[in-house]
Amino acid sequence: MSLKKYKQKRDFRQSPEPKGKKEKKKENRFVIQKHAATNLHYDFRLEMDGVLKSWAIPKKPPQKAGIKRLAMQVEDHPIDYINFAGEIPQGNYGAGQVEIWDKGRYKMEEKKKNEFKFILKGNKLKGEYVLVKPKGSSFGKKAWLFFKTKSKN
Repeated sequence: MSLKKYKQKRDFRQSPEPKGKKEKKKENRFVIQKHAATNLHYDFRLEMDGVLKSWAIPKKPPQKAGIKRLAMQVEDHPIDYINFAGEIPQGNYGAGQVEIWDKGRYKMEEKKKNEFKFILKGNKLKGEYVLVKPKGSSFGKKAWLFFKTKSKN
């Protein structure tokens, strides 16, 4: 994916969100932003392929093993969105308050087309996690599951 969809959805004359661009550096960072938009949700973002691959999680991300969360893949975001916090004004896409809920680094253990296994090293989320795209999900093509695989760490 490129950042085309991201840029099409936003009016940067009104929104403080970063315009950003695709970057080549690779630092394996992640961020989870608590987003009080129309519905409160959490945006999980992994730095990958020069962008932040992004998923919207309707409920608080799991800190313990055994809890699975729906994660809907959304458009890629620019790398500099990793530090974004603030108010997206009413009338703009994603209007509402954005705050950084957790942030850190990750180590990719296994990367397949429909499954990522990684270790998160954040302030709140620590340990082995998985993002997997279930077959035949009733939530559609963009639906993934996000969960912690081990309770240690």
